[in-house]
Amino acid sequence: MASNIIDKTKHALHFNKEGDIKIAGRKVHGTGYGLMGLTWRPQPPSQEQAFTAMKTALDSGANFWNGGELYGTPERNSLHLLKEYFDEHPSHASKVVISIKGGLVKGGMKPDGSAENTRRSIDECLNVMTNKKLDIWEAARCDPETPIEITMRAANEYVKAGKLGGISLSECSEDTIRRAAKEVTVSAVEVEFSLWSTEILENGVAKACAELDIPIVAYSPLGRGFLTGEIKKLEDIPEGDFRRTIPRFYPENFDKNLELVTQIEELAKRKGCKPGQIGLAWVRAQSKKPGMPTIIPIPGASSPERVRENMVEIDLSENDVKEIDSLLASVEVIGGRYNEHGAALTFGSTPPLKE
Repeated sequence: MASNIIDKTKHALHFNKEGDIKIAGRKVHGTGYGLMGLTWRPQPPSQEQAFTAMKTALDSGANFWNGGELYGTPERNSLHLLKEYFDEHPSHASKVVISIKGGLVKGGMKPDGSAENTRRSIDECLNVMTNKKLDIWEAARCDPETPIEITMRAANEYVKAGKLGGISLSECSEDTIRRAAKEVTVSAVEVEFSLWSTEILENGVAKACAELDIPIVAYSPLGRGFLTGEIKKLEDIPEGDFRRTIPRFYPENFDKNLELVTQIEELAKRKGCKPGQIGLAWVRAQSKKPGMPTIIPIPGASSPERVRENMVEIDLSENDVKEIDSLLASVEVIGGRYNEHGAALTFGSTPPLKE
């Protein structure tokens, strides 16, 4: 039986001969930057604040940025912010690798993977961000009514035409990844992965990505802020904040889930760092394990201080990683990572293609 241990110096898709991480042919840092909080929250930061955080991310090495059409409104989302940023910093456009989630019904949260809507989504992305090539377009969720092959073929038209650098998937099942990879070169797979969201280690997603040489982009690597240790009570989360709709943050679950954070805080004290830095280091450390793909966390932050904090790479020893793994095995996380509606679209599958 062939070994599933990957020689990462030989990966054709995302590692060059020096072992540098590459996505869609572009070299990227091992930690990226998530843009969601800059346009999609009850009180987004000002343009000046957002620009400062974005510039700090790039200056700190985070050149892989992840945004979305859904991060705001059709009139104001990640794409508009990026257009404005690159207008002000034109020299940065060639330095940043941009991945944008799209493919939902315009102005809504329902996935529509039809060829028509896929083209509409990509066209609108290209029409807004006119001063920077779109490196990756990403299907934000799987359409349960449209075969993934249809979506991938439509998106690949733009890759072949030189309008897109690559195609990515998000919140998809192992089967969806394997089917998509038969149609196109999948640049990355974005899924939630953190100390309290480890499903991909058991459901075949990480296994498929390792076998297919597809890097994983880990969103919410700090548990939507919970794993930083700075959220101690439910009142620390503003009214109207999306997190209040998530079962893990419900009043009956909140205090129970703090047990994990308390344990991570103890390790952080011993290491002389912040709990969030431990969380990010653990996510990155998974890439070093046999049979695992490269995993790139994309923490978001709207302050330069938090951006810099997230970019400090803490070295975890083998014993540190084992200690954390043992902790995760012993501490139960209470509540799902989405409400019922959102959970229905996680690790999504699509109907078989009929030709």
